[in-house]
Amino acid sequence: MAMTDEELFLASMGDVVPLAKSNIVTLSKAQHDPSIAQLQRRLAAEQELEFDPNYLSTEFVDLLDPHDQLSYKKSGVQDGVFKNLRLGKYQVDATLDLLGRPFREARSALFEFIQDCHKRNIRVILLRHGKGLNSKPFPAILKSYCNKWLREMPEILAFHSALSCHGGSGASYVLLKKSDEKKAENRELHAKR
Repeated sequence: MAMTDEELFLASMGDVVPLAKSNIVTLSKAQHDPSIAQLQRRLAAEQELEFDPNYLSTEFVDLLDPHDQLSYKKSGVQDGVFKNLRLGKYQVDATLDLLGRPFREARSALFEFIQDCHKRNIRVILLRHGKGLNSKPFPAILKSYCNKWLREMPEILAFHSALSCHGGSGASYVLLKKSDEKKAENRELHAKR
């Protein structure tokens, strides 16, 4: 007579001995949860995927001497306007002080400040970036990056190192474009009739 499946199974398992209790490992719920390091890596990866509207470059910059004067003018800016900016003849409507701020914080603060000033129709600002005499690992790192960042921003028409009474080569006057709203207002005001 042929053996049933159950009888075959029992016959083949006849010499099997159960495991001792000390050899049995049970996994607790805590072992399935991600570790703190895994959670931090996951959070960092998610933050990388978020869109950052701040387009200011963090890559290589030509280092300046701490005493160098900053000077930049986009084409189309009248020489007289730039001369008045350079000589500090325009009223400074807002000031941003970046002295002592960490690099990332300074980058973020500058970007947000310029965007906000442009929206509020502020035309001339004073940017205090410092000379960077004691900055590490190289002198004038923040000043060098401010020189680069201001050139990258479409809202900026011109900038120049400030007069000594406003910080000298440790600060800069910055001229911003008019907002679209202010341009329309100007056109209406000066329209030929």
